[in-house]
Amino acid sequence: MPTPELGDPEELLSAMVTSGAQDSLAWRELASIVRAAAQEDRSLDRDWLTAVDGTPTAVRQLAATLDELSRRDTQLNRRLGTWLRRHAPPSGSSVSDNSIGGTARINGPSIQAHEVRGGIHIHQPAQFRPPVPHQLPPVRAELVGRTADLEALERLRSGHHGQAQLLVVSGLAGVGKTTLVSRWLQQCAEDYPDGRLYADLGGHTGDVGLSVQPAEAYPGGHRSGPSWADPSDILEGFLRALGLSSVPTGTAQRVALWRSLTSGLRLAVMLDDAATAAQVRPLLLGAPGSLTVVTSRSNLTGLVVDGAALHRLGALTPDSAVELLSAGGGGTRVAQAPIAAREVVSLCACLPLAVCLAAAQLAFRPHWSISSLADSLAQGHGPLDSLRVDGEAVVRTALDSAYHLLPRDAAALYRRLGLLPADRYDLHILTAISGLRPDRTEMALNALMEANLLEETGPGRYRLHSLVRSHACRSGEAEEPPAERADTLRRFTDWCLRTATSAESILTPSHRTAARHYACPSVRPTPLDGPAEALTWFDEHRTGLMGAVRHSAQAGWHTTCWQLVDAMWPWFLRLRPAGAWIEAHRLALTAARRAGDRAGEGRMLTSGAIGLRDAGQYGEALSWFTEALELAAADKDMRQQAQALNGIGHVKLRAGRPDEAQQHFERALELRESLGYRRGAALSRIRLGETALANGDPARAAEHLALAHSTLEQEGERYEAARALALLGHVQTCHGSGEEGVQRLREALQMFRQPSAHSRHWQGRCLEWLGQSAQGQGDVVEARQCYEAARDLYKLLSPPDTQRLEDRLRQL
Repeated sequence: MPTPELGDPEELLSAMVTSGAQDSLAWRELASIVRAAAQEDRSLDRDWLTAVDGTPTAVRQLAATLDELSRRDTQLNRRLGTWLRRHAPPSGSSVSDNSIGGTARINGPSIQAHEVRGGIHIHQPAQFRPPVPHQLPPVRAELVGRTADLEALERLRSGHHGQAQLLVVSGLAGVGKTTLVSRWLQQCAEDYPDGRLYADLGGHTGDVGLSVQPAEAYPGGHRSGPSWADPSDILEGFLRALGLSSVPTGTAQRVALWRSLTSGLRLAVMLDDAATAAQVRPLLLGAPGSLTVVTSRSNLTGLVVDGAALHRLGALTPDSAVELLSAGGGGTRVAQAPIAAREVVSLCACLPLAVCLAAAQLAFRPHWSISSLADSLAQGHGPLDSLRVDGEAVVRTALDSAYHLLPRDAAALYRRLGLLPADRYDLHILTAISGLRPDRTEMALNALMEANLLEETGPGRYRLHSLVRSHACRSGEAEEPPAERADTLRRFTDWCLRTATSAESILTPSHRTAARHYACPSVRPTPLDGPAEALTWFDEHRTGLMGAVRHSAQAGWHTTCWQLVDAMWPWFLRLRPAGAWIEAHRLALTAARRAGDRAGEGRMLTSGAIGLRDAGQYGEALSWFTEALELAAADKDMRQQAQALNGIGHVKLRAGRPDEAQQHFERALELRESLGYRRGAALSRIRLGETALANGDPARAAEHLALAHSTLEQEGERYEAARALALLGHVQTCHGSGEEGVQRLREALQMFRQPSAHSRHWQGRCLEWLGQSAQGQGDVVEARQCYEAARDLYKLLSPPDTQRLEDRLRQL
């Protein structure tokens, strides 16, 4: 049992209670300690999530759990002891000594253990920070033969404390760059309490060959490649991981926002498999104390001018490679045949990936000798294209050998996975493309994982390593007949369409869903349990969904193309992926026209115009809405006419022309009410309420908004109902019904924090309006709290809104 460094467990509880709000340095440091310990005991995750809600009992439970675990875990005991020495309350204070006088304010978790006296106001923080991202790939329990490399990386890092650090780890494909960097960053995670971000830049994902070429071999240090990750897309993912819900469209704007947002954070970012220095530069951090680590098959010497320190990772020593072969599946057979084992690792050039794949073959064939494995590798089908070590090809041999040992179902599934335009998989995708029963698909999945050809990234979630994915793609294109390739992609796009339609019905229950047409009736969607899971599914599968849209457009599956984009509406509306929104609708609009589907064309025009409008492209948005209106009028489709009129009105309102906007909203409302379309009529009334407020008629605005809220509540539209309620509360606080308006704003704020109506933008608006109300009543303290909380939300959303709140705070 470790020697306890904590002393009395009440000291730990006292330090937690007196450490301030959850965004304080003390709580952020404690979060790092808890996350590290939770890898060994998952119960800590539950206790931590409960404790950050600020419940006194929950804080006490977390302290008790940490104290108990530290008595068994030396490392945890040491870390908590260090934390306690830094953040212990002043001598003589304790949790039980809790007499407070004056007009004290308490923020964060608090426990009353004795008498409390005085005029005290206790405020729960309005908004906690979003969860700290922890995206590093998982690594095996033991890292063989890399002690010297870990020490070298640590020396490079320690030599630049207080600066923004940039390290490049380069080496041949399969040498273990990702594993090494992931393990190292996990070891120094406490130094980066604001998170660890990860992105696969796909520098060689889709190469025909795997020749190792430096970036300087290509003109300007950059080579075009459809499989490379776009830095703009990577930036969007990073910004969202840090809590941003609205991301600018342009790359330059995203780069500027990324640099601004991270300027005060201590982050570690891992950029995996970079192709060129130019691909990396937009993603670099500039904040002191931050760290960017780039892995690449090229040296990326162009990054030296950006201050990069370089570390080239070589192959394992023969002894370490034999140890890895034994640990991975060789076991006693390696010990019994040391000469043959040396031959195997030599054929693998001591590359960790090749050695692991060879070990997987031994594990898969328990009666196979090491000599048989060596003979198989020596007689393989040649290199994986032109990747060579000392003139001898190894990785393609290992991949081919592993692939040819697969059972028939697993081999077919492997080839089909390589054909998909996706980077994330689950059992339902695999079942859809395999055409097998779920139990047989799961057996094939297990075989792929046993052979180290498929990686599990989370519960029920999988990915292919970039090298393996390239091999799977080549195998699929070479061995799957054209008809089978088309059938695989048909099944995949049908799975996308079915699951997206299911998610759409969960997130927008009263929204009219167009009839769907499926080419493969046997394909079933991934089950989704509620709004939070539906929205998460959209976000996790964005690459595959957009890949399915693009492939459908290219293959001439026009109906599938536009219907899939139509089903993706909740993703566009809630998460606002501006670039994907516009691209998808351009493809879908063309597809609907080629399919001769005028209803589909109208839907694509109106929903696509909303994306253009939100991107600030008002002229093109107005053109699309006008075209939709003309199309609907020609078809005598009053529902679509109303949709187009409402859209035109919103563009006019955004452009500062409320009188023109009102005319369009009123026409849309009249049409929707004549059709009995209650949801649509309520949305028009929201717009009319906003317009009346802009025209200085609060009574009329309140009338529209109250009716809209009531209708949307009845229709089960939580997000839209919360918008109407917030606007109504704002009108009331500004025009004579302050107390009632404040209550409505608080209610709306809570709704926007729930999964069914989640919106950081609308949380910010509610808090700003509550601050205005408090300021008007002379409560400067309350106003400041609300403004600060709104400002912190806007920092992740909109620089202009952030500046407006800064101005309000200065004027208090």
